Amino acid sequence: MIINNKHTTLEESLRHYNQIVRESRSPNTARSYKQSIEKFSEMLIEHGIDLNTSLTNNLKEEYVLHYIQKLRDYAPATEQLYLTAVVGYYEFLSSEYDTEINLTRVRTIIKRRQRKVAQKLPQFPRENIETIIRIVLNTQPTPNDDKRSILRLYRDKAFIVTLADTGLRISEACSLTRGQYDSNERQAIVVIKGGQESIVRFSERAHNTITHYLNLRSIQDGTSGKALTSLPLFARHDLGSSNKTLPIKSMGARNIINKWVTTALGSDHIGTITPHSFRHYFVTIVLKASQGNLKLAQKLARHKSITITQRYAHLTDDDLDRSYNDIFND
Repeated sequence: MIINNKHTTLEESLRHYNQIVRESRSPNTARSYKQSIEKFSEMLIEHGIDLNTSLTNNLKEEYVLHYIQKLRDYAPATEQLYLTAVVGYYEFLSSEYDTEINLTRVRTIIKRRQRKVAQKLPQFPRENIETIIRIVLNTQPTPNDDKRSILRLYRDKAFIVTLADTGLRISEACSLTRGQYDSNERQAIVVIKGGQESIVRFSERAHNTITHYLNLRSIQDGTSGKALTSLPLFARHDLGSSNKTLPIKSMGARNIINKWVTTALGSDHIGTITPHSFRHYFVTIVLKASQGNLKLAQKLARHKSITITQRYAHLTDDDLDRSYNDIFND
């Protein structure tokens, strides 16, 4: 319903917008938008705008210029968020109050003058990942473990080392079948984005953990009634799977990682390491070992564009810092 703007003031419209955002967005977003609108209101007052004036006196697009200037002391990311809130307010006025606003001009002004937000670089706790790998590989079954528990342990060893040493995406690892994995060549052919096939290479330790795990599974797989090549490489071993060889899903993969994060680091670290963190780890290890060979890392990680791989190059800068200090600061 279009509201008659003849009897609505700027201040009332600002309050109404905050209310709509509060009812439709998350608490954090609503709080950020409210802060932006408060800052926008301050700017209007500083430029002689009476908030009690009627909306019939159209809110000019040029006020966005003044607001951008007011946000210069804020971080670019905060500026972007606050401007998004104000664009939303202008859109709100146009749709709810039928106010004549050139939204295209508003967006153009922001596009030309807004500071660019630096691309977020991938971050992950490399040492913690290596701790998890070490702990899972060194963990041995206890005399009280049943068959399912033993299978889960060796599956987890194989799954975690595979993620770390292949750079497989979680969906790719979960969907791998025994038929895709060539144990002689230590390679697997996976289908990547766009339906293309790609070769993934496996390390010796990944191959060894997979082989040990599959040997333990041999009786279960052999009595499944299905062709071995069609069975998943990494299977479920919970009560719900019964004696069937069912593939793990993405949620199951996350649960595996969370379990070993808790075991190796403590429950307060859950969420700091995800299955995708192991892909970051893989790319970084390749770059470090190849002395920054971006093309090699791109090919092994199967990145569509080398610009994606370049995002990881900064993670090896610690080695440069240490080398510099060894030369100049000893």
